[in-house]
Amino acid sequence: MTESNIREEICRLGRSLFERGLTPGSSGNISVKLDDGGWLVTPTNASLGFLDPARLSRLSPDGRLASGDAPTKEVPLHTALYQTRNAARAVVHLHSTHSVALSMLPEIDPRAALPPMTAYYLMKCGATALVPYYRPGDPAVADAIKGLAGKYSSVLLANHGPVVSGDTLEAAVFAIEELEETAKLYLLLRGLNPRYLTPEQVSDLVKAFGLTLPEHGHD
Repeated sequence: MTESNIREEICRLGRSLFERGLTPGSSGNISVKLDDGGWLVTPTNASLGFLDPARLSRLSPDGRLASGDAPTKEVPLHTALYQTRNAARAVVHLHSTHSVALSMLPEIDPRAALPPMTAYYLMKCGATALVPYYRPGDPAVADAIKGLAGKYSSVLLANHGPVVSGDTLEAAVFAIEELEETAKLYLLLRGLNPRYLTPEQVSDLVKAFGLTLPEHGHD
């Protein structure tokens, strides 16, 4: 895919996420790694619903702005995922309502923010880590992500929102949508004693689809 195509895809998928209410106002950001080691990222204070392909921030491999508007302040967050997830080619961060709500609940296990509720959640997201609250743009969030040692492609930032990496932008978008829907299911079923997937059913999915789940990610 050419850089021009990638720019168009960032705008197309960003608009789709925005129009379906998955990240309001100027919240959320998207990045994609380029073949030369640099990357494209959405600008600061930009709505994902109204992105201009020509104004996306292009960063050099060392993280400096090469062209376009000033980048999102969440660059350290994206950088940390690229540094620890070697297969990551795209990162999506949203302020989606149900995922944010999930991140604020006291019972959430930081090693597995959601139980194994559906096959598609495990297939798309694996397990989801919860990291403590940091103010938006705080470089310390990068250290928290690095502390996960690349074991998670799906992370919840407490009181803030989800961030997901993928081997393509489409894969990252599909995964963060699955995370949001699973968070919605969790909130709908909270206190109702639902049936989750059994350890045997999880093991079957791991074998059938070659999943890699973090240790304790499906206790």
